[in-house]
Amino acid sequence: MPRPAPLGTLKRIGIRKGIEQGLQHKRLLLVRRAQRRFGAEVAERSAPLLDQVAKAEALDDLVEALIDSPDGGAWLDAVKQAPGVMLDG
Repeated sequence: MPRPAPLGTLKRIGIRKGIEQGLQHKRLLLVRRAQRRFGAEVAERSAPLLDQVAKAEALDDLVEALIDSPDGGAWLDAVKQAPGVMLDG
């Protein structure tokens, strides 16, 4: 019978899952707000880019960018410049 994982390990796993859930919530909120502000096409194009952003601070900066962006193109440019976003060739 395998030994159960130490409590500290389980706690770290739980914390990591909680952080990832929080990040995913921010990403979904950004997509919803982008859709409301710039339309479905811009929101759909930004969603896979936002999925690459792994830092809460970068997502917070993108909230400001969403507010400040005058149009969908500026918003997409801001998302593409976020830390961690890799663009296809």
